[in-house]
Amino acid sequence: MDQREVVVITGASAGVGRATAQAFGRRKARIGLIARGRQGLEAAKREVESLGGEAIVLPLDVSDPEAIERAASQVEEAFGPIDIWINNAMLSVFSPVMEMQPDEYRRVTEVTYLGYVWGTLAALRRMKPRDRGAIVQVGSALAYRGIPLQSAYCAAKHAVQGFHDSLRSELIHDKSKVRVVMVQMPALNTPQFRWVKSRLPRKAQPVPPIFQPEVAAEAIVWAAHSNRREINVGWPTSKAVIGNNFAPGYGDHYLAKHGFDAQMIDEPEDPDRPNNQWGPVDDAQDHGAHGVFDERSTNRSVELELNKQRGWIAAGVALLTLGLISRTWR
Repeated sequence: MDQREVVVITGASAGVGRATAQAFGRRKARIGLIARGRQGLEAAKREVESLGGEAIVLPLDVSDPEAIERAASQVEEAFGPIDIWINNAMLSVFSPVMEMQPDEYRRVTEVTYLGYVWGTLAALRRMKPRDRGAIVQVGSALAYRGIPLQSAYCAAKHAVQGFHDSLRSELIHDKSKVRVVMVQMPALNTPQFRWVKSRLPRKAQPVPPIFQPEVAAEAIVWAAHSNRREINVGWPTSKAVIGNNFAPGYGDHYLAKHGFDAQMIDEPEDPDRPNNQWGPVDDAQDHGAHGVFDERSTNRSVELELNKQRGWIAAGVALLTLGLISRTWR
């Protein structure tokens, strides 16, 4: 019997999803690749196979629950029971709230929030009866701290966070061994900043410091095999989450002053450029995992490495404390 992991990744054609497919490919996993763009999916499949894994491409829109359900069945028919399901597909709109349109809020919500719900339900229908499996929700620091110019995306990530908490409590109540973990991401160098719809006067950028998508992929793979409920990737994420808990008003004023320019570079945006709101951008081209910010991005997170060793660090601190106490009482 083939003991390799069976994994499903949404948003697998580019960015974080693409890097995650590569990471699981190195583990020789058998992967269902979900996204709208066939060219990116086919390229991801070739990469996975070149790394020793197997993959099938499943072009679909995650806002369609029936399509998600069919894809889950196709993966299990091809590879067997799904071990890990990763919800990652997203949309955003860079725009002031007053300029947003109802269909834009609806669309971002359908993909970035409800796409996670439909994926989770498809996974649970299979994992819950088997009493095993892991579901990874790819989140963001913006699940806790909304920022200007991305209200639809921030709202959707907040919704995912609430959904995650509710589901995890229910699984604990049911004494289920199905695990669900949310991975909160920092700013990442992905192609989305040249894809998503934008009304900004200048081209968008991730708010520095910027991390490469491989950092995110490493965290996702590790999270899928951990017993954590949530993982913050990078110090900026922890700073945003903790800071918002203690001083949300300060965050409001700080972002009002700095949060606009921090999301733009000194290059004018083309208001008529194609965007991925309703379909993939330039599906004839493979965009890969990385965006255009390689020179400004880091491929390592010290905080993530420390986070992964949290148990050992806590044990070391406890032993050191006991040693100091015993020395004091001699």
